[in-house]
Amino acid sequence: MKLYNTLTKKIEEFIPRDPELATLYACGPTVYDYTHIGHVRKYTMDDILVRTLRHAGYEVKFVRNVTDVGHLSSDSDTGEDKLEKGAKKYGLSAWDIANKFEEYFHQSMDKIGNVRPNITSKVTEHIQTQLELVKKLEEKGFTYVIPNDGVYFDTSKFADYGKMANLNKEGMQEGARVEKVVGKKSPTDFALWKFERDGENRAMAWESPWHPRSFPGWHIECSAISMEHLGEQIDIHTGGIDHIPVHHTNEIAQSEAATGKKPFVKYWIHHNFLSVEGQKMSKSLENFFTLEDLEKKGYDPMAFRLLLLSAHYRSEMNFTWNNMEGSQVSWEKLIDKVRFLIKEKEQEQDPSEEQASKEKDFKKRFFNALENDLHTPEAVAVMWEMLSSDLLAQQKYRLLLGFDEVFGLGLAKIDLIGEDLPADIQELADRRIVARIEKDWQLSDELRDKIEKKGYKVKDVIEGQEITKK
Repeated sequence: MKLYNTLTKKIEEFIPRDPELATLYACGPTVYDYTHIGHVRKYTMDDILVRTLRHAGYEVKFVRNVTDVGHLSSDSDTGEDKLEKGAKKYGLSAWDIANKFEEYFHQSMDKIGNVRPNITSKVTEHIQTQLELVKKLEEKGFTYVIPNDGVYFDTSKFADYGKMANLNKEGMQEGARVEKVVGKKSPTDFALWKFERDGENRAMAWESPWHPRSFPGWHIECSAISMEHLGEQIDIHTGGIDHIPVHHTNEIAQSEAATGKKPFVKYWIHHNFLSVEGQKMSKSLENFFTLEDLEKKGYDPMAFRLLLLSAHYRSEMNFTWNNMEGSQVSWEKLIDKVRFLIKEKEQEQDPSEEQASKEKDFKKRFFNALENDLHTPEAVAVMWEMLSSDLLAQQKYRLLLGFDEVFGLGLAKIDLIGEDLPADIQELADRRIVARIEKDWQLSDELRDKIEKKGYKVKDVIEGQEITKK
């Protein structure tokens, strides 16, 4: 198993600290608004990583946080609190907003077929854990307090600050990467704990040793939660590429400062962005889409998952309605093939030695692609090549279900429809499945007409076709 490590800037063999257990922490959602398809891409590729590790024989302990307390909208500890912003937008309390959009997030993950983590950790349920980590950093001399503002991490005390992002601390200026915060000793210093300001009356605030009403900074949550559930050193940490220069850089600093410079994460995995029609997703551009939006246009969530598999996780991906339409067609073709294989495989003899050898080769190529830094496009290509090969239906079906243990398309749930049809109708239905697989739309329509003239109704569905008596 090989993965690209952002920390070392190269593809490395994956060797977990425990030979049998891989520990993985994923930065989770800030639940102040709807989960969009860009979020879905990141978490689906996390899912492919977890599935691939498990298929490779590792037990995976997978932890993901849910940021249900509002960190500030700017990486530089300024701006409006995101949960407070969401509360105003939707006319609900910050607590209700967090609950509403956390549930929406989980529904989206279930809909796209992502396995749930072993542990899902709400930030509001780990306030004391975060406080203890800040106090530990204070005891070790890494912090200072800005009155009426917060507790800050002093990056000048951490020599390796910015190593993953190759940041030049000396060359940075306030107003470039970060906004000016009065009282900060250095532009790269960041808030560990923030104080409620006079007259602010925040919805979410907790008592701390430094202030009666205060709340955690953004970065401290991931270090504290991962350490509580996975220990001081973890194997894999995932996130978006936008997390590299600030959030993950700060996580490394505060974690390694607290543990005496024990390497915090061995492999950093970062996902690239999803754009829409070549532009960044935003509601102002009316290109902000959720899985629910795709469904309203007639697209299956699994067709979108298939589309996501067509791009490597480290490549920027451009979503268009044309490629979504193409993926829907491919998904329906895949469903038809599965149904055809289910029917054909029961009528076959055992494969020849040559066919058995080819089956092993397809399996090896498929999983080699995935275990080489999750090359899903190559694995998808192997899948389609296999389905077009001269292997027996039983072999194709067996391989397909094995592939889908990682792809997560739910192909094992697909079964035949209309098993109790008369023999002549069933024969026409079977021929129509083949015609659709081969994209012979004229023959497909002719067969539909023949079926319907015999008193039956044909309805094309995601699973294939439903044939019922009129």
